[in-house]
Amino acid sequence: MKLCYKIDVLAALKAKGYSTYRIRKDNLLSESTIQKFRKGEGVGWENLETLCNLLSCQPSDIIEMR
Repeated sequence: MKLCYKIDVLAALKAKGYSTYRIRKDNLLSESTIQKFRKGEGVGWENLETLCNLLSCQPSDIIEMR
C-alpha cells in the first residue's frame, strides 16, 4: 500500500483562487513542490500542512492509502 492523492491538488488550489503563479509569487509553495503535485509524488509534512491551510481541509481529504 502507498499514499496517493484523492484530489487533483493543483485544480483544488485553483478553485480556491491560488494559481501556480500566485503560489510562487507569494512564496506559499516552492516550484519543486508544485512539480511534485503535478507528478503525483509525495511531499513533506510542512507542505502538506500548508496545503491543508490553503484548502481549509484535513490531510485525509487530500491523501489516502491504496
